[in-house]
Amino acid sequence: MRVVGENIEQPRVMSTREALKLADEMELDLIEISPKADPPVCRIADYQKFLYQQKRKAKELKANQAKIVIKEIRFGPQTDDHDYNFKLKHAENFLKEGAKVKAYVFFRGRSIVFKEQGEILLLRFATDLEELAKVEMMPKLDGKKMNMILAPKAKK
Repeated sequence: MRVVGENIEQPRVMSTREALKLADEMELDLIEISPKADPPVCRIADYQKFLYQQKRKAKELKANQAKIVIKEIRFGPQTDDHDYNFKLKHAENFLKEGAKVKAYVFFRGRSIVFKEQGEILLLRFATDLEELAKVEMMPKLDGKKMNMILAPKAKK
């Protein structure tokens, strides 16, 4: 196996017994880093410190992950212009914050006959937000809802 470590200048290839003996002399542990390599790579280090560093790296990676937030905006098939503009401003704010926007038209009872109006409303919504967002999912009827998802455009 190939042995590396802080106190070892050059990575050396040695038998497992020699590596264990060397680690024991240094009062450290022999840690297998990559078993699939040819020869396998081991590090001589303090195992508890090694585990702590791995946990810290995993925590940092998790903190750096982007969290996707989806905000919903609900319309009716006959939403008035004032209500539409009010919801449009909210959607602009959500997109500027970096959140995705799920806009949907909810059809109640017999209002399902106005599904064309709902689709027109959602397409108008998408064109009004064209400079801030890109359409991730075109309007699609799903039961009593017609959904559309908008994602913020990448900043240049």
